[in-house]
Amino acid sequence: MKVDANRQILQQIAALKEKLSHIRDIDILLENTLSAAREIVHADAGSIYEYTESENRLRIRYSQNDTQQRKLSPGEKLPYVSFSLQATAKSISGYSALHKKIINIPDVYAMDDYLDADRTEKRPYNFDSTNDIKTGYHTKSMLTLPLVITNGMVLGILQIINAQDEAGNIVPFSEEAEFYVSYFASSIVQVYEYAYLTKQLIERLVKMANYRDPRETGTHVERVSSFSLEIYDRYAVNKHIPEKESNKFRDNLKLAAKCHDVGKVAVADKILKKEGLLSAEERSIMKGHTCIGAQIFTPADNDLDAMARDVCLHHHDRWDGSGAGYPGNYDYMSYVPGTMVPDDSAPLKGEAIPLAARIVALADVYDALRHRRCYKESWTLDDTLQEIRSESGRQFDPELVEAFMQVVDRIEAINSDLQ
Repeated sequence: MKVDANRQILQQIAALKEKLSHIRDIDILLENTLSAAREIVHADAGSIYEYTESENRLRIRYSQNDTQQRKLSPGEKLPYVSFSLQATAKSISGYSALHKKIINIPDVYAMDDYLDADRTEKRPYNFDSTNDIKTGYHTKSMLTLPLVITNGMVLGILQIINAQDEAGNIVPFSEEAEFYVSYFASSIVQVYEYAYLTKQLIERLVKMANYRDPRETGTHVERVSSFSLEIYDRYAVNKHIPEKESNKFRDNLKLAAKCHDVGKVAVADKILKKEGLLSAEERSIMKGHTCIGAQIFTPADNDLDAMARDVCLHHHDRWDGSGAGYPGNYDYMSYVPGTMVPDDSAPLKGEAIPLAARIVALADVYDALRHRRCYKESWTLDDTLQEIRSESGRQFDPELVEAFMQVVDRIEAINSDLQ
């Protein structure tokens, strides 16, 4: 019977690996890795951290907690949590990252003072109970392990909490559980490396565009990307989009949203870096950044390229198809950098605008309003929400505005975190 159970778990791990192998964005991969690891060993909660070796810092990326989640309405998420800490041996996650070691603790409130059986090496780390006190949750068993790729780099820390038996009782993580989670993490090293390299390429492309445009920053790109994901997640719940379809879309969206303004690399400095308002001719030339961005991702060799092309090209088109939107049904491949975008092209409107572009349009405007630019001060949250509501059905897809309003607290939390 035990052999059959082991075989079943290994088959489960193989299926999860196959599922994760199609993910391109490392943030989405980390989130799904946390879910999969918890599923394998029936853990109630957990967190996953991103580790930046050059800064020796850990930043929490995702937290999950089934006990807390069950208290929420369907479609709701736990409050957005983000913090970073210096990786030191005084914290469990820090020790795991620095020493590349797995730490299996049966009870975090009753840890042994020593790391070895000979009781010669003192335990340097302690459990921080702050979050337990704040939420009323009780952490007991904890399994922490580093996510290491083939060159030895630690990409993150996986921490899963409160293993459960078949009756739902909290139990320690067994040696078998430790083996299965470790085997699962090591089996997807190639997936991590591919996602990591994809992220690096996208971020370098975006960084190049940011160097050209002093009004935009890397944090703007990260915020728009994160906002877009939150909007889509709620929209997908509202529309009952199947999980497989939703996962594929959100994976591409996280990266494609970051590329929305890469076309600005080909806009002249005298326009891009001009202080104050642009003339009508300059605005028309600036509109060309949508076409340039789309040209960068043409030909579209995969789904990510296609979505990035659509986002670049259509994130300024309007839901109602009014003349203020651009570039509409324009042959973007015929556009020549530095020239004016014709204003006589047929408008694109409604669902003819790709969904990803409609989402990024909303996320981009929200971010632009909430932050100071050289030509405007930042808007208050109330004024921003009033503007977005007034543009529902005009500039923005009404269903996306509804989804946005349902998750605005999380979006505001992300906005505060990514300044």
